[in-house]
Amino acid sequence: MNALLGIDVGTTSTKAVLFDTTGVELARFISDPYQSQTPYPGWVEQNPEDLWQALLTAVRGAMAEVDDDVHVQALCMAVQSGSLLPVDDKGEPVYPLITWMDHRTDELVNQWREEGIEEQIKGTSGWSLYPGLCLLTIAWLREHNPEVFAAATHFLSLNDFFTLRLTGKYSTNPSNAGGMALIDIRRGRWSDALCSLAGITEDQLSPVQPSGTVIGEIKPEICQAAGLMEGTPLVSGGHDQGCTALGLGINSPGKLLLACGTAWVITGVTDSPDMDHLPVSLEMNFHPAPRRWTISQSLGGLGASLEWWINQSWLSTSGKTSRKEAYSALNDALAHTKPGGGGLFFLPLIGGHMDQTTAKKGGFLGLQLNHTRADMARAIMEGAAFELRWALEAVQGAGFPVDRLWMVGGAADSPLWPEILATVTNVPIRVPGYDNWPALGAAILAGMGVGLVESIDDGLSHFRRKSRAVEPNQELRTLYDDGFAIYEEYAERNRH
Repeated sequence: MNALLGIDVGTTSTKAVLFDTTGVELARFISDPYQSQTPYPGWVEQNPEDLWQALLTAVRGAMAEVDDDVHVQALCMAVQSGSLLPVDDKGEPVYPLITWMDHRTDELVNQWREEGIEEQIKGTSGWSLYPGLCLLTIAWLREHNPEVFAAATHFLSLNDFFTLRLTGKYSTNPSNAGGMALIDIRRGRWSDALCSLAGITEDQLSPVQPSGTVIGEIKPEICQAAGLMEGTPLVSGGHDQGCTALGLGINSPGKLLLACGTAWVITGVTDSPDMDHLPVSLEMNFHPAPRRWTISQSLGGLGASLEWWINQSWLSTSGKTSRKEAYSALNDALAHTKPGGGGLFFLPLIGGHMDQTTAKKGGFLGLQLNHTRADMARAIMEGAAFELRWALEAVQGAGFPVDRLWMVGGAADSPLWPEILATVTNVPIRVPGYDNWPALGAAILAGMGVGLVESIDDGLSHFRRKSRAVEPNQELRTLYDDGFAIYEEYAERNRH
């Protein structure tokens, strides 16, 4: 039986998912979590060898779950973006992986903003200045760790490092390259100006190869160790959010992905890299589909606020209540709450459309003695919905259509939250009944690379998953319109 292997490389673990060529999932295996180190406040590093072993473990684990007659025809990766690994001329790391969560460049961000450099970077790469961007991290190493900077002959994303280990070739894909903020988003090439700003040259970065094309064969010794056939090809993949969008069919304007984990991110699609009318809040990157680009905005830790409230008021201090039981009890109690909570509002403790990453003072407003912990949980959900509406209004105001949201992540499992979001934003929502979207999107690209899938549309016709529709509750529109106006006023006051 022919099969395709999609790999989802996340920030904490790696998942390998095996599909047959008709889209049926055959096996999956997730690695143990890998650890992060924080040698100084704000620094977040990982051992690249731990991540490499997690990749091999996940592939071996998935292959061990199927019969010997299952033959992987291609492997493709969907990899987290923004983390940086300096390597020497043999491709070996000379420093730990500096993750996208790292904040050592905070001062440099402020300096470049004051000097007006952010406009140049955004106008070329599509990215505003954030502490974890590879461009900034490389510039920081040049200034503060010249020994490491001098020892590095190449600066790789995590995708590039795995590609080098698997095939012996330097290669990256457009969306993971875009996440380094060193590429010209219009031309699809490394930018001489941005490389110069970082203090490097283009030949210190991996060549960019289109998603869905074969990079090369995986090394024989790795095939043997991982349980793959010798000669198995590696196909160029993409950023994990981009592969999720591809797998969900979010490949044309009007459809948006709402990823709802601890942090929330909205991702849409455009058919032009023109940034003249792009809102300041939106970042632009390459979509894995040809001649498509993504527009995205982080809303920060909106999910973290509900997690905090669960920990504070629903998990028993004795530890006898599991997280699953706590969420089940919360969902039962939410069924007895009323929309709007009688004037109860919640401002996020971290995140929001105006301040995605910085911790700030938030909390409940309008709290009364008759409010229950379930009322307060609902206020947190409604506050996240107001933040989403605020962000989407900027997207729509810039001329980008918003016809439907595809919602994935923990919040999508709630029986109430999707309806709140749909009603507050007045945008229909689809909640898919599947959880391996990055790997599924990567598997479609793998099939395209070796000719087993004719096109993305052909792949989607076979790999399609069921979903449920959530429509806005029009009876609550006026209540939430009025609530949004009050929320805006509260949020603006809280900024100062």
